[in-house]
Amino acid sequence: MPVAIISDIHGNLEALNEILNYLAAHDIQKINCLGDIVGYGPNPNECVEILSEKCEKVVIGNHDHAAIGLTSTEYFNDFAKISTQWTSNNLTKENKEFLHGLEFSYETENYFAVHSTPSTPTMWHYVLSEIDAQHEFKYFDRPICFIGHSHFPIVFNDQGGFSRAITVPLEKDRKYIVNVGSVGQPRDGNPKTCFCIYHENDHTVEFVRLDYDIDKTRDKIIKAGLPVFLADRLAKGY
Repeated sequence: MPVAIISDIHGNLEALNEILNYLAAHDIQKINCLGDIVGYGPNPNECVEILSEKCEKVVIGNHDHAAIGLTSTEYFNDFAKISTQWTSNNLTKENKEFLHGLEFSYETENYFAVHSTPSTPTMWHYVLSEIDAQHEFKYFDRPICFIGHSHFPIVFNDQGGFSRAITVPLEKDRKYIVNVGSVGQPRDGNPKTCFCIYHENDHTVEFVRLDYDIDKTRDKIIKAGLPVFLADRLAKGY
């Protein structure tokens, strides 16, 4: 059964709905989320409510953690600090309680999943390079580790290589770290919303990129009084 694995929605309802429509059209019913449902974007409550209902598994991300007061924003940039405070002020009590209840990681028979890194799930470190990835492989036992956090879709293997292909076959005698990209704020130069489908039967991962109504999200961000930079970056894919 294929599994849609999404991450870093960041309150972008238009991008999230585009993905949900795609999954419904392709009869993909299993959805898991790797965190950062909120932060930066204008619709945190709607995104939390949708994903709390539709996802089988959800882990917490650093922006979720910060929005409920559990992670310091000391090392956040100014835009992230402003949006975190705005998000915290606007989240409902019920949605904060949902975020409070999330774990940092989960695992299945076939994969481990975490927002940041398998070595230190609570520290919000990044896997940005082959060197970073090689350090992480010893911290999970499953063939695959799915991550988010950097907003950059990529597949690292335990032989020191990587792939950015749309579809990546996974060899059964190898281990992989798969960054599923970002639904709501891609940072790889491509503004299209991004997520990953893990095809368990044939052991492949597929990256899906979709257009969505960026202008609508941009207008919402500005209307909410959030920094214009957070609105303008969406069309640039950064």
